[in-house]
Amino acid sequence: MNHNHPVFTDNDPQEELVTLNLGPTHPATHGVFQNVLQMDGERIVSGVSTVGYIHRAFEKIAEHRPFYQITPLTDRLNYCSSPINNMGWHMTVEKLLKIEMPKRVDYLRVIIMELSRIADHIICNTIIGQDTGATTTFLYLFQFREHIYEIFEEVCGARLTTNIGRIGGFERDFNEVAFTKINKFLKEFPVALKEFENLLNRNRIFIDRTAGVAEVGKETALDYGWTGPLLRATGIDYDVRVSDPYSSYQDFDFEVPVGTSGDIYDRYLVRNEEMWQSLRIIEQSLEKLKSEPKGIFHADVPEFYLPPKQEVYNNMEALIYHFKIVMGEIDAPKAEIYHAVEGGNGELGFYLINDGGRTPYRLHFRRPSFINYQMFAPMSEGMLLSDAIINMSSMNIIAGELDA
Repeated sequence: MNHNHPVFTDNDPQEELVTLNLGPTHPATHGVFQNVLQMDGERIVSGVSTVGYIHRAFEKIAEHRPFYQITPLTDRLNYCSSPINNMGWHMTVEKLLKIEMPKRVDYLRVIIMELSRIADHIICNTIIGQDTGATTTFLYLFQFREHIYEIFEEVCGARLTTNIGRIGGFERDFNEVAFTKINKFLKEFPVALKEFENLLNRNRIFIDRTAGVAEVGKETALDYGWTGPLLRATGIDYDVRVSDPYSSYQDFDFEVPVGTSGDIYDRYLVRNEEMWQSLRIIEQSLEKLKSEPKGIFHADVPEFYLPPKQEVYNNMEALIYHFKIVMGEIDAPKAEIYHAVEGGNGELGFYLINDGGRTPYRLHFRRPSFINYQMFAPMSEGMLLSDAIINMSSMNIIAGELDA
């Protein structure tokens, strides 16, 4: 073996760059995606991002699935906050069918969507802490994600990929156990979140690792189509819940937190404050439910809302309707629809073209992770590898939403 190394002198300033594969299965990426980096020591000179490792052709599959059978596909986009995907899709179909939703259904949806947002932000911010060396905060706060999953389980029987709700509402009303668990969460989580902030917000090591790192300006963020907490961290207060309210969000009083520099620290602070605002919204929802008639959990649209299971098992007409709805045999209007919700990572949009058939003619998912991720390689140039890892965590790229 030849152990001789080339000798470089001042007159021969040749550099040797190292190619580093960050992914597709590197634990630091928190997902199945790859970055081929050119490294000068610990510093990134350039990088190329590769996507598509878990591309499952959801948009093409949707062209061969009736509306009801598309809901499980949406579960597997951002699987850290599945109910937002589910309900965003249901609202898109309701917009197509011009279904008017009862206020009680809107408020119940808001509770589930805001719990999902908290679960999503718990993952992102605790992972930022973990990647800066703060394992305690990760393990401590993560248990509350489990409590949220227990609420989901009580409402629909599922935890991660929830398939929650129906076109027109929910499959069943919330029981008392669900409300008890929600109230318990509202009591216990703020205490833990405050402790989490006390551990990190003014922590000198954490600030040194995040403040001033991966700064992004407003114009650059807009040029790349950023939305969600990443955009708001730059100082732009765009939130779909406010700019184009859905599910009666106009009835709620809440603030849209924004940052100033768009760095990792600002993204962390924005997501933390959003969790406080989500708690505020859930509390308002519970209060508003008191003035709504009980027992209403879906709109009165029998031609599109699945009949109760006990009727399906015992009544021939209900069985026929169940089959026709699931298989898409009831006519839907020809139309072109775009509906967006505020997902955990930004604007989650559904662009639906319907030609009157049993399946969508075309369905496009506007996945915020896919759009946000385009900027990772350019913004990593000149950055230390260890900083780029934390930057990736702060972008909260979810591989399922990235690839679809």
